[in-house]
Amino acid sequence: MHQAHRPDRLVILLGMLVAFGPLAIDLYLPALPAIALGLAAPAAQVQLSITVFLAGFALGMLCYGPISDRYGRRPLLLAGIALFVCASLACLLAAGIEQLIVARFFQALGGGAASVLARTVVRDVFRPAEALRTLSLMAMVTAIAPLVAPLIGGVLLASFGWRGTFASLFCWGLISLAVVWKLLPESLSAENRGQLPLGAAFAAYFRLLADPVALGLLLAGGMSFAGMFAYITASPFYFIELGGLSPLTYSWIFAANALGIFAANYLNSRLVHSRGAAAMAGIGCALAFLGALILPLAIRLPEAMALTIAAMFVIVSMTGLLGANCVGLLMARYPNNAGAAAALFGAAQFGFGMLASASVSIYHDGSGQPMAWTILITSTVSFAGYLLFRSAGRQA
Repeated sequence: MHQAHRPDRLVILLGMLVAFGPLAIDLYLPALPAIALGLAAPAAQVQLSITVFLAGFALGMLCYGPISDRYGRRPLLLAGIALFVCASLACLLAAGIEQLIVARFFQALGGGAASVLARTVVRDVFRPAEALRTLSLMAMVTAIAPLVAPLIGGVLLASFGWRGTFASLFCWGLISLAVVWKLLPESLSAENRGQLPLGAAFAAYFRLLADPVALGLLLAGGMSFAGMFAYITASPFYFIELGGLSPLTYSWIFAANALGIFAANYLNSRLVHSRGAAAMAGIGCALAFLGALILPLAIRLPEAMALTIAAMFVIVSMTGLLGANCVGLLMARYPNNAGAAAALFGAAQFGFGMLASASVSIYHDGSGQPMAWTILITSTVSFAGYLLFRSAGRQA
């Protein structure tokens, strides 16, 4: 490992960068009704700001990865965070919903740099085995973000109104920009940067998608993430309106899932050296698939609410474990295109997540079944992706 980096400080710093996405999404969720009222906009248009953010985040990841392989991590990381800061200020000052939606898109473009390049720095700095452990530790740090973000967002909303949410993101971006400028040197040496033209660097995506091993990892990790987005989209209705739980009780259930992600990544960081990343990913896929098989039956039985909560806890907890191991294995397979590999993996997570979220919304029927079946489909494809990864890996 490079001597310039202190492991404990680096994990916290990179965890902070990976948290850009969860914070920018979850922090302003409590403010959505207030934004609709404040900007005199219909709820559907305000919700569009979430969809636009996810699209911009995925697009940003795809752009930054290959460019960073060619020109280094630090310039792109600083530029992306600076764009996030400027766009957050534009969100804060937005006078209409159209301005807010455009600003959210550019905010996501900038935030995507922090998320994807933080993972890529891990691959640059640590040896493959240690990188997997570090990715798990980073995921533990970022698991805290969705746990506390809605609570902080609620406090900001009550104290400063909906614009206070974006003011906090503006400050977060400024602090992150200063910390990265001060503490994070370039992690990709000049001799390790690709010498191909930029167009050829983007062609790495085609090589990855044509590789069955890489495709299997993308499906295993990305579809697991999609199942979590289906849950996030549908669970408020299912637990509060259909199940009769209070918003506070739902918040505790949501928090328990975040703690489950934290615990799964802690165990992974302890076991990945002895068991191996491929085996740990297999355990995660199998447990999530088992939980997804139980879910449609549990949701059909009103008295089985506890079983539904337990199944969802298992499914959501495994997303962190699968994400850390699958992206680590993918970057280890393509060390000279680690940026492109991490970017494609992140884009797959958010792209599949958008599709799963849309599916739940389109097929909403007043029950929890669309959520259950969407999660079963995503978990099945995730498990099939893992089997493809293992089968193609043995044949290679």
